[in-house]
Amino acid sequence: MINGKDTILLVQPLGATAGGLVIANLTENSYSIENEIIDEQTKMGRIVAYGQNSESFELTAYGEKGDPGQQAVLDAIRNKEELKVWEVNQTANEQGGYDASFAYCIVESAEKSNPTDSFQEVTATLQVRGQSQQGELTSLPTGLTEQPYPFEEPATTAG
Repeated sequence: MINGKDTILLVQPLGATAGGLVIANLTENSYSIENEIIDEQTKMGRIVAYGQNSESFELTAYGEKGDPGQQAVLDAIRNKEELKVWEVNQTANEQGGYDASFAYCIVESAEKSNPTDSFQEVTATLQVRGQSQQGELTSLPTGLTEQPYPFEEPATTAG
């Protein structure tokens, strides 16, 4: 079984040379693929065939001031630029890599909502240009696999 919390999105502006940016406080993300169906009538009956695929990623995160991942999404739509996007399963596969989908995306929409009784939410829809590619990452960005502090025995450290 794949646990939803194990799947994350990484983004990278097209001109950036740094690694993928983790979207902070990601609460939900999804991937969707749809197909346009060609449906025609002939004198012998109906013909149905596959048409063009349409793929997209959706994300929802709690707003984090200064987060480079969230900012990359907001900057991309504002500046009409593409993003590289990876949807990654953080659980290592049998070969020790991390299963991932990769795509060049255009940000279709982005929204920041500010409810009175909760945290700011950032949502976005990222449309895939062409077709996404399946593969694996050999490593994850620093901080995703590290614990915030190591296990300690009582009275071994001060503080």
